[in-house]
Amino acid sequence: MSGDPAPLEQRIAAALAAPVDPAVTEFAAALAAASGARAVLFYGSNLRTGSLEGVLDFYILLPGDAEGEATIWPTVSYHEREHATGQGQETLRAKVATMRLATFARAAAGDLTDTTIWARFVQPSALVWADDAEARADVTEAIAAACMTAARLAAALGPESGAAQDYWRTLFRATYEAEFRVEKSGRENDILAVNAAHFAGLLPLAWEAGGIPVSAEGERLTPDLPHWQRSVILKWWARRRRMGKPLNLLRLVKASTTFEGAARYAAWKIERHSGMPVEVTPFRERFPLLAAPQVLWNLWRHRRKP
Repeated sequence: MSGDPAPLEQRIAAALAAPVDPAVTEFAAALAAASGARAVLFYGSNLRTGSLEGVLDFYILLPGDAEGEATIWPTVSYHEREHATGQGQETLRAKVATMRLATFARAAAGDLTDTTIWARFVQPSALVWADDAEARADVTEAIAAACMTAARLAAALGPESGAAQDYWRTLFRATYEAEFRVEKSGRENDILAVNAAHFAGLLPLAWEAGGIPVSAEGERLTPDLPHWQRSVILKWWARRRRMGKPLNLLRLVKASTTFEGAARYAAWKIERHSGMPVEVTPFRERFPLLAAPQVLWNLWRHRRKP
């Protein structure tokens, strides 16, 4: 059973059109041109704060048929771009995940074993570059599907009745536990607190779009989820919960060998957090894992200096 997705998609389209710093748009356009993308999404803390410091987070969505279920995606890379400011040149840094839009859409709809796409993109993101109106519409539909997938699981895992935040907390707690995460306990509360405007009113809209009627009494929501439907959703979730950590481990292994620009990214992180400059030699650029022990030894010695 499905409802009318139009109101949810209208809200998502407005959210995706959120203004961002022109430097972010220019960076996205350059990434799109180099990769032949259909669309580029911008997300993470820099979207919320508007800051250009640290590392910007992008998702590049490519044309083509969806990758097979056995393919480990996305491909992760690190990029730098010079940006002119009133005080001179500033280096912008970005961590970029790349995958096909068709795969992104399937993952957002919950059709794949993956949990990361719909759990990530029910949170705020901005569509900072699109090849054409069709690409923009496809991304909007996929993000709306991510919201419906997340909301459906929130209804199944959450209380019979409760405030919207009760359902969201239950959802994010469950998805974090299903993955290898380094976030501290209670991260779900931080997500809801800093993105309060984004989540306000989103849950009932996503339920209705996904065919789950909901009644409201003040802030208390009651989704009409029959027992059989809850059982189907929980069975769907049980497989994804079991596969969450193995899939994340495979992605970490892949990233350790295919992370383009890993040495430059690590060097910047080390210097930023420790003050120790790290020279990116050709060897370290080509073999970051082999170079890591020496860098870690140097870092240990640097920290022991009086």
